[in-house]
Amino acid sequence: MSTINNSEDVASCKATTVSQPSSTTQPANSSTHSQLEPSTPINPSHSLPAASNPTVSLPPISNLGKKRKMTSTVWDHFEKVHHSGNDWAICSYCKTSLKANSKNETKSLHNHIEKCAKKGNQDIVKCLEKQKQISMDIRNDGKVHFGNFTFDQEKSRRELACAIILHEYPLSITDHVGFRKFVASLQPLFKMVSRNSIKKDILNIYDVEFNKLYKSLEKLKSRIAITTDMWTLNQKKGYMSITAHYIDDFWVLQNRILRFVYVPTPHTKEELAKYLMEAFSKWNIETKISTITVDNCSTNDGMVSIVVDKLFGDLLCDGAVLHMRCCAHILNLVVKDGLATIESSLSRIRDSVVFWVASPQRVEKFEEMARQLKITCTKKLSLDCKTRWNSTYHMLQTAIEYKDVFSRLKIREKSYKDVPTYDDWEMAKRVAEKLETFHSITEIFSGRKYPTSNCFFISICQLRNSIMEWMSSDDDVIKSMSARMFEKFEKYWSVVHIVLAVAVILDPRYKIKVVEYYFPMIYGDNASNEIEQVKVTCYNLLNDYQSRAFKPKSQSSSSVPPISISENQGSLKKDFSNLVAFLNSSSTSVHVKSELDHYLEEPVLPWMQEFDILNWWKTNGIKY
Repeated sequence: MSTINNSEDVASCKATTVSQPSSTTQPANSSTHSQLEPSTPINPSHSLPAASNPTVSLPPISNLGKKRKMTSTVWDHFEKVHHSGNDWAICSYCKTSLKANSKNETKSLHNHIEKCAKKGNQDIVKCLEKQKQISMDIRNDGKVHFGNFTFDQEKSRRELACAIILHEYPLSITDHVGFRKFVASLQPLFKMVSRNSIKKDILNIYDVEFNKLYKSLEKLKSRIAITTDMWTLNQKKGYMSITAHYIDDFWVLQNRILRFVYVPTPHTKEELAKYLMEAFSKWNIETKISTITVDNCSTNDGMVSIVVDKLFGDLLCDGAVLHMRCCAHILNLVVKDGLATIESSLSRIRDSVVFWVASPQRVEKFEEMARQLKITCTKKLSLDCKTRWNSTYHMLQTAIEYKDVFSRLKIREKSYKDVPTYDDWEMAKRVAEKLETFHSITEIFSGRKYPTSNCFFISICQLRNSIMEWMSSDDDVIKSMSARMFEKFEKYWSVVHIVLAVAVILDPRYKIKVVEYYFPMIYGDNASNEIEQVKVTCYNLLNDYQSRAFKPKSQSSSSVPPISISENQGSLKKDFSNLVAFLNSSSTSVHVKSELDHYLEEPVLPWMQEFDILNWWKTNGIKY
């Protein structure tokens, strides 16, 4: 029996038109017909017999004669050929051949196409070459449309540029041979661009995003909170980062980096204020600044003072609430002062960690000893950064787990001499327990996807109470450490407590009640005066917002002219003055409740840990 060996044979056979007997006529070679059963495929894997062999010849194949048009959608996936007096359907994907007789000829074809493993795994080049399988259309805008997919060169270039921005890939990645081959295997139509072209694409993306953010900030109705900090590279070059935090019109918390700029030395207050004001002017947000949060240092204090002078008329409460000190940095300073009391023990533990992470050989020896002692801890030793207390906390936590390893290695390693003592480890353990409180609060302060200002007050008050409790400890080390912490804490608490209290009052779970709960613990008999200061600040902010939102409109031409009284009408003038005084006294005696009064008088919400404060204000914003 002769077979059709591959797709090329099918194509060559289809190109030859040979008349075939009608279906009612018995073929001359009936034995061949009996061998081709419907389930027997025309196997494309068999090799084609050599053309020089006179004993083997390929039967002629032709397209069907005049028959009705094939309307079934299944023929989008099959090619119909006539071979040795039979109709065959060849799958366009896996090249399987199925008998296509006149009785239910498409049912088996539908069943096959549903199960064909290669249907969804086609080579795109072959698909484009075989336009009968997938139609291709090149449009005027340069996009190539085939099947259900439209290829857009410009869109792909933009996605490549965005990937480089997002993952900080080097621009030279577009020149890498391996990367080019990889992209070509995914999409042969994509024309790879040079590094200069992709650089232009990235700058174009920046321009587009800049304009989008500029228009968004221009339409913004709320105020913008600014955070800024200096960042130093290993090359000792200083960079200034300026970030804007705001709530958009849909009550969603947003944050955007407005500027990241190199600042040459010296980093004086005038220099920092200049770069900060340039950023405000570039984004046209001078009149929308609410607060500026910075680390605690004299240079930043001077910088904020300069900004207050420049933006005086546009600031809330004349700039009284502009300067916000970073609470996370305050905690860092408090802990650093406390850790100074155990510096000798801390240094021995730090030196031990430095010794055992100095080389891969020492790390392997340390881990081997830990396995021998069956220590279950899987953390690796980590060296702390002296300027970041939380790294010191993590270092102590891990080192305490391996304290037996350090003492055992002293026997085996002669060069390891400065080993922490038993008292050092006990002291480190007690201190680490206290630092856990600071660590949990810092994690709350470091949140970026939710507002944190309403979390500060309660956390800081709880921390203050904890430090006061530690000061009464029988442990001299803890007592000395907490005393130094409390001294540093009080220095900054007196500056920030008013703003923190205002923020927590706007949380409907707490309102003024939380201030009335904590202030008597902190201020004792003077608590009422401190609570009144918080209330006054709240009302001042409300009045400031209202005065800016409802500016007096200019008088229209139809307004009534003022009443004029001449000098010679003394009795009338005196009577009119008495009338004005009476009107003023009558109006001032009536107290009209503000939105803030109504808010504070309403009961607090039942407390819940998972609470979306922005969604609550979005829903209740109409009332207040």
